[in-house]
Amino acid sequence: MPVPIAPALPPLLDLAAIGVFALTGALLAARLKQTFVTMAFFALITGVGGGTVRDLLIGAPVFWIRDAMVAPVCLAIAVLAWVTPRRWWEHQLLEWADAAGLSVYAVIGTAKALAFGVAPVPAILMGVITGCVGGIIRDVLAGVPSILMRPEVYVTAAAFASALCAIGLATSLPDPLVWAVAALAGFMLRGAAIVWGINIPAYKRD
Repeated sequence: MPVPIAPALPPLLDLAAIGVFALTGALLAARLKQTFVTMAFFALITGVGGGTVRDLLIGAPVFWIRDAMVAPVCLAIAVLAWVTPRRWWEHQLLEWADAAGLSVYAVIGTAKALAFGVAPVPAILMGVITGCVGGIIRDVLAGVPSILMRPEVYVTAAAFASALCAIGLATSLPDPLVWAVAALAGFMLRGAAIVWGINIPAYKRD
């Protein structure tokens, strides 16, 4: 049986996006004053965690096992974070880059799941997993409040991009157009949360 053709970013852009995720993991380890081993592990798990879980769930070859450049890029990011002051990286540029990676990978995860025959609603969840689970694993291991447990619009932005992707691919619109519009919409929602501090209302009933 032939392997389904899944969407992919240009190689350099793909590695850059993975590197941004990896950097957020390395910086968390730096903030916690951890060793280089911990920093390298956090960089790797944040960079590849979401895509790994997705691929295992949909029965696809795990992407970074097949791509010889992914793990070295994550480890190189850990080295970079280790030898530079943390203050160089912790500003809004990294937050915006993370927002772009989140929305793009949510769309790619959804489209890849659909290409492997996953039904639309589970495919949307695969998109959310792709964009968010690496960060969730990182936060749980570090013992800090997970992005899943914070009210800020983050997971919601991934879900929005994923849902638009699934809906768009169910129409006759060209796939690249659907991917671009869905990723841009997710990025704009996450960007609005960054600029205006938009939070999701919490449960208040007794």
